[in-house]
Amino acid sequence: MFERFTREARSTVTGAVAEARQARAATVTEEHLLLSLLALGALDPLGVDRAAVAADLAAARRRGGMSRADEEALAGLGIDLTEIVSRIEETHGEGVLAAPAPRRRTLGSSLRSALGRAEADDGGGSRHVPFTEGSKKVLEQSLRIALGRKDRHIGTLHLLLALLSRPGTASEVLTDHGITYATAEARLAA
Repeated sequence: MFERFTREARSTVTGAVAEARQARAATVTEEHLLLSLLALGALDPLGVDRAAVAADLAAARRRGGMSRADEEALAGLGIDLTEIVSRIEETHGEGVLAAPAPRRRTLGSSLRSALGRAEADDGGGSRHVPFTEGSKKVLEQSLRIALGRKDRHIGTLHLLLALLSRPGTASEVLTDHGITYATAEARLAA
């Protein structure tokens, strides 16, 4: 499938891995794909404010990844998510819900540690960061979108449309900034 990716689309995928590594995340998520698209300027023709989108993604991370729809559903049950997040942060520190998942220790890392050797990821970004099921689905959906449009290659437009076609924080944040599947397709396909 990756042989169909344009240079920009490949840069988006490798950029998402870099975003995950920089955040010390255990996996590459849809959010990392969106941050990579932002960093590469793929959304600039849509007039997206990069800083505002990144801030909204950070706010969602602070809520533990809960979407606004999740927050509204909980509010319907009388549960104030903002209050819960505040109390958790009072007890465990600010941003605790946004902290990356701890890395699982393997036998190899335990042995390296016992021998006083550095981990495989010594800051050079060499450790493998796997993609989540959701981010894999985005990549698969980008292929389906390209095939449906009879495009020969998968570009950043297809990745963006795939992000917008799936429920979750990335599509919610984009929609909040006025970017829907229809607007992205109409304005970027031209």
